[in-house]
Amino acid sequence: MSSRTTIPYKNHRFPPEIIAHTVWLYHRFSLSFREVEELLADRGVTLSYGAVRLWCLKFGSAFARKLRHRMKPAHYRLFREKAFTTERNVTMGLEVV
Repeated sequence: MSSRTTIPYKNHRFPPEIIAHTVWLYHRFSLSFREVEELLADRGVTLSYGAVRLWCLKFGSAFARKLRHRMKPAHYRLFREKAFTTERNVTMGLEVV
């Protein structure tokens, strides 16, 4: 939660957790502003899609950057698994193809 507090949420009607969750939903799942509005309405948070749009414009670039940074490419994981398997087979005396 400490990384979220670095983004300035001052002078906003909703708490930082609601704003952060809203922006995260929009960027993580590629939802429309109205879909995010409906999801939050199901959870009891009443806001307009305009608020979602403004928050995503204001805070979205930081969230998108963090999400891209966290996600490793698929070939990175496959390369690591192959390297580990090859190394283990060599130490066990098995033939590496």
